[in-house]
Amino acid sequence: MAEFMNLEAQDGVRMPWNVMPGTKQEASTSCVVPVAAIYTPIKSFPNMPLLPYTPLRCRTCRSILNPFSIVDFAAKIWTCPFCFQRNHFPHNYDSISDENLPAELFPDYTTIEYDDRSATGSPTSPPVFMFVVDTCIIEEEMAYLKSSLSQAVDLLPDHSLVGLITFGTFVHVHELGFGEIPKTYIFKGSKDISKEQLLEQLSFFLKKPKPSVGVIAGARDGLSTDAISRFLLPASECQFVLNSVLEELQKDPWPVPADQRAPRCTSTALGIAASLLGACFPGTGARIMAFVGGPSTEGQGAIVSKNLSEPIRSHKDLDKDSAPHFHKAVKFYEGLSKQLVNQGHVLDLFACALDQVGIAELKGAVEKTGGLVVLAESFGHSVFKDSLKRVFQLGDQDLGLAANGIFEINCSKDVKVQGVIGPCASMEKKGPLCSDTVVGQGGTSAWKMCGLDKDTSLCLMFEIVRKENPDGMVPSNSNQFYFQFITYYQHQSGQMRLRVTTLSRRWVAGQGSVQELISGFDQEAAAAVMARLVSFKMETEAEFDPIRWLDKALIHLCSRFGDYQKDSPSSFSLSPRLSIFPQFIFHLRRSQFVQVFNNSPDETAYFRMILNRENVANSVVMIQPSLISYSFHSTPEPALLDVAAIAADRILLLDSYFTVVIFHGSTIAQWRKAGYHTMPEHQAFAQLLEAPHVDADAIVKERFPVPRLVVCDQYGSQARFLLAKLNPSATYNNDAPLPGGDVIFTDDVSFEVFLDHLQRLAIQ
Repeated sequence: MAEFMNLEAQDGVRMPWNVMPGTKQEASTSCVVPVAAIYTPIKSFPNMPLLPYTPLRCRTCRSILNPFSIVDFAAKIWTCPFCFQRNHFPHNYDSISDENLPAELFPDYTTIEYDDRSATGSPTSPPVFMFVVDTCIIEEEMAYLKSSLSQAVDLLPDHSLVGLITFGTFVHVHELGFGEIPKTYIFKGSKDISKEQLLEQLSFFLKKPKPSVGVIAGARDGLSTDAISRFLLPASECQFVLNSVLEELQKDPWPVPADQRAPRCTSTALGIAASLLGACFPGTGARIMAFVGGPSTEGQGAIVSKNLSEPIRSHKDLDKDSAPHFHKAVKFYEGLSKQLVNQGHVLDLFACALDQVGIAELKGAVEKTGGLVVLAESFGHSVFKDSLKRVFQLGDQDLGLAANGIFEINCSKDVKVQGVIGPCASMEKKGPLCSDTVVGQGGTSAWKMCGLDKDTSLCLMFEIVRKENPDGMVPSNSNQFYFQFITYYQHQSGQMRLRVTTLSRRWVAGQGSVQELISGFDQEAAAAVMARLVSFKMETEAEFDPIRWLDKALIHLCSRFGDYQKDSPSSFSLSPRLSIFPQFIFHLRRSQFVQVFNNSPDETAYFRMILNRENVANSVVMIQPSLISYSFHSTPEPALLDVAAIAADRILLLDSYFTVVIFHGSTIAQWRKAGYHTMPEHQAFAQLLEAPHVDADAIVKERFPVPRLVVCDQYGSQARFLLAKLNPSATYNNDAPLPGGDVIFTDDVSFEVFLDHLQRLAIQ
C-alpha cells in the first residue's frame, strides 16, 4: 500500500491496476475491477512548482509538454508521447539543454501548475455568496441558524460579495444596499418566475433602459453596477446591515393548520437565486448556500404535499415508482443544474431536520455543480455548526475552495474514456478518446467543475481497446502508455491556474502477465472504485442486484488470481497484494451504500454524494471503518473490526467517517461512573479515558463534513453505532462470546463464513 500512497502524495492519483492487461481481450477476462483512476485535481502539494508562463501544447492533440516528451536538444524539437507529433520549441526555450532543463521536463515534476497572469490578463474576481435561508422552522431552530449565519458573515473575506434570500410561503429577496430601511421584494412561492420577469420586478431597469433578450440571458453587460450592488455587496460594506436583517429574521408568519405541513417553496427560492446570480455574475465563482429545515411542499421541486396524511417517499416507494412528486422534482433540479453549470455557479446544501428535505431530488444539482452537502438533525448540532465554520476558515483547516474548473483528459490511443463518477458535469466534447460504453458523465473528454476543493476527487473510468498482435505478443518498444489530466480553475486568490498531471503506466501480455498484474494491484483503490460503481449502478439500472454483482466480481477475481488446487478449498490462498480485498467487499456489501433498508432516500443520497467526492483513504474508512483499542495492557493499537474486539476493560475508538464512536467496556464505564478518574491515585485511568477523546478531536477537526461524535457504554442504547459496523463472529444463535465481550443480534453471516463460501466457489 505504501508505494501507492507515495504515488498519490506525488500526483494525487490512485489506480486499482498500475500495470495494465496488454489487450482488450485480456482486460475483459482479467479486470473484474475496472481500469480506473481516482484523481484529486487540486490536491495540495507543498513542493509543486508554480510556473509564471503559458504551457507549451502539442499542435495536434493539444497535450502539454511533460517529462515523458522526447526532446531533441540540438534541433530544439520535442515529440509528444500521446500522438508522436514533432513540435518546435518557441524562442524563449532556446537555452535548453541536457544540463538546463525547464521545470516541466524534470522527471520528478509529473504534476505542475501554471499561473500565467500576463497571458490571460484576467483581473481577480471576488467570490460571491448568496445565502438562501428557510424560515419555516421553529423558533429554537431559527435562533441556532441565525447565530451560525452571523458567525459565517464575520468569517467572510472582506472583498467577497454577499446577498440574502429567505423563503417560506413566499420568497423574499433582501435589498442590502438600502441600509436606512430594510427593504425586500416578495415573490409567490408556488409560481415560476423567469429571469426577465425577476429583473424587471427587482427594478433593475428603472434608471437604464431594458437591454435585448440575449443580453439578459447570458451577461451582465445590460445591468448597471449600482443596480447589482443593491442585492450583492462586499462583506465589509454590508456586514452591519446583513447582521441586522438576520437578527430581526422571524419564523414564517403564515399560519399552518394542524393537519398540514408548512408551505415551503425551496425550489422557487433556489430558482430565483440562480437567475439573479446568472444575470449579475455569469462565469464567476459564485455559490448559492441553501439552508433548508424541512421538506419542500410548494413549487415544481415539491417532494410531498402539504397534507400530513401523505407520507414522504421511502426507498420502497421509489422502487415501486409510487412517489407522485419525485420525477417532477428531479426534472426541475436537472434543469436548474444545467442553468448553474452554464453560469459556472455552485449549489451548496445544508439540510438540518429530523424529517427528509429532498436531498435525493437535489442530488444532481449539488453534485454536477461540485457543491458541498451537510446533513444534520438540527441547526444546533455540532455537525452543522462546525461544518459551516470550516467552509470559511483559513489556515490549516482551509478547504481550499476553488471555482470555474474545467477538467480534461488526454491519453494514449489504445485507451478510451468511458466517463467520470464524481462532482462534475459533461461538457459534451466528443472525440476519438470517447468510448462507446458510457459510465457516469460520459461521451466526452472534458468536464465542467463549477466548484472544487483540495480534497475533491474524481473517479475516471477507462476502456482498453488495444488489439492483440498476430504473434500474441506486445512489442517491447511500445509497452508504455500515458495519461494526462489538465485542470483549469480559479484559485482562491481569484487568479486562473492550470494544473497538469502526466502519468505513465505499462502494458503486460502473454505468459507471466498474471503475476505482474498482481504486483500492480492497489486493493484500497479497487475497493473505492467498486463502491462508486455499485452506487452508480444502483441508481441508474432498474433490475440491478448489487450483492449478486459484487459477489460475482469477487469470485471471478479470486478464481483468476488465487493459488489453489482444483476442488480443494483448503489449498486456496491469495497474494498479500489481494488478500484484504475480500474483506473490503464483505464490508461494502453491508455498508450504507448498498444496504438502504434502514436509511431514508435522503440519507442514502447524502452518503453516496460524499463517497463520490472523497479520495481513496477516506472512501476506505467509509467502506471498512477503522477501530483502535485502548487498554492498561498496551499502547493504543489497531483492532480487528470484529465483535471479539469488545472487552469489559477496554475502550474502542471507531471511525466510520460519518460517525466517530468512543465505546467504553462495561468495567471501564462502571469505574468512570464511580468517579475513579477524578482521584489522584488513579491518574493512569484518567489518561486512559482522555486518550481516545484526543484522537477523536483530531479526526473531527480535519474532516468535512464534520462527523458526528458518539460517546457510549457497552450495553447502552448508542452502542448500536459500533455494533452495526462489526463483523458478527459472535451472534445470538452461535457460540457464546468471550467473558466480558458481546454478541450481535443479527442473521448476517460472519466474515469467516463469507470467506469459506468464497473459497469453495472460486476453486470450481
